[in-house]
Amino acid sequence: MLHDIDDPLMLWAAEQPGARFWIRSGAMAVACADLCRRDRLAIHGEAAAVATLLRDEVLPDVGPTYRPVGSEQLVVEVAALVPELTVAGRFAWMDVAGQVDRKQAGRWLFEDELTDVTALIDAYFPKSYARPGGSGVHRWAGIQDSNGTLFAAAADAWTTPAVGFLAGVVTHPSVRGRGLAQAICAYVTNELAAGRTRVALFADYENVAAISAYRKLGFDLRPLAAARLG
Repeated sequence: MLHDIDDPLMLWAAEQPGARFWIRSGAMAVACADLCRRDRLAIHGEAAAVATLLRDEVLPDVGPTYRPVGSEQLVVEVAALVPELTVAGRFAWMDVAGQVDRKQAGRWLFEDELTDVTALIDAYFPKSYARPGGSGVHRWAGIQDSNGTLFAAAADAWTTPAVGFLAGVVTHPSVRGRGLAQAICAYVTNELAAGRTRVALFADYENVAAISAYRKLGFDLRPLAAARLG
């Protein structure tokens, strides 16, 4: 039934290791532990039905650490119907079907090169959900100069058989504006697109430059929101 709906977030969540499902008339929920560094509940359906499902079955089962996430409109409406829930944040799901026709650069990095990725993230993207060695983070691609200095990186993380997932995009400030972020994203996107329906990512609205770069690569934007208990 999940594969019959046009909701890539739900399909992505459903294929995560250990995912748990609740499917009722007009409502669906998928619980995923430690997905993008949080316990998440992907939700889909009619607001009243989803609210009933969460209140009566799902939230008492999974506990307070799980955060409902779904389309912005649905999460806002569900939170209004479940007094225990508060809208905690708004952000974007962006995805593209197939490969992107843009200049690409980079390669997959070796294990002994990942300390450079960690240093780049610690210095310039400390809020990144994806980190070398993190849960669900599979591999890293990077762009280096002729001396092996790493200037840009991006991760293949939380990818499923149907949906590739791009995360942890970071560039050194000295090379920003030269298109390296877009080039490394194009490389990873095209690598992940093979054999999958789409490649996706999460984006914060405050990162206007990143959203613009993803749009130029062909990614479409869908507004999401997350809620929390309390």
